[in-house]
Amino acid sequence: MPDRHAELTTMLRTLKLPAMAAAFGDLALKAAKANLTHEAFLYELVQVECVQRDHHRIARLRRQSGLPPDKTFQTLQLERFPPAIRQQIERLRSGAFVAEAINVVAAGKPGVGKSHLLAALGHELILQGQPVFWTPTANLVQRLLAAKRDLRLPQALALLDRFACVILDDIGYVQHDRDEMEVLFTFLAERYERRSVAISTNLVFSDWNRIFNDPMTTLAAIDRVVHHSVILDLMGMESYRAQEAIDQTKQPKPTKDDTAPGVRR
Repeated sequence: MPDRHAELTTMLRTLKLPAMAAAFGDLALKAAKANLTHEAFLYELVQVECVQRDHHRIARLRRQSGLPPDKTFQTLQLERFPPAIRQQIERLRSGAFVAEAINVVAAGKPGVGKSHLLAALGHELILQGQPVFWTPTANLVQRLLAAKRDLRLPQALALLDRFACVILDDIGYVQHDRDEMEVLFTFLAERYERRSVAISTNLVFSDWNRIFNDPMTTLAAIDRVVHHSVILDLMGMESYRAQEAIDQTKQPKPTKDDTAPGVRR
């Protein structure tokens, strides 16, 4: 007699259903003991495959994203943000802004958590199955500039278009020459009203001329970013890194008795 278990395993693997191939034996025994209907057994079997595929997809999206792995909402101190900002963050966590091609701009002083916040938002989108790409702005500019020199800029922009949200970190820290400014503007214009961009910046919009070095280009870039956007205004917050340093200096230093070996208190 043919070994149906082995044959079924082979067929499921051939159909690229490895989770079902691994689980159907145990689930069949469970179904028999619980008197499950054929439909209920099939439901549980297919669910195993779907869950594994979701896990694999999320892992793949996370690898492709470039997101800092430790900057998630679990490690973000949300209580530090003002109540109005926390409300905005909660709405953004639903991911609805991506479907509507809405941009997000987090503007604040260095050290207030802009990058961490946007990275955490990126991780949340990935858990929802959305492809995300996180990059320092300077790196993206150099990547696009190299593509332009090789006459591959349309192809490079098409690759970025696969991502539902591109997160540009620290757009205000780099001052671009004309060629660099042009590829950055081209990127923003290409995604306008089609795909979301999330930007962290230490500059208010009136200072974006430092980035684009041209008044008309600056206005056009701001117009495309802000037209459909959520602005997270963190300018009133102080650096948490500076506060941590201040707190550490206030901690009492250990005395000799505290540090001497063998001393009991």
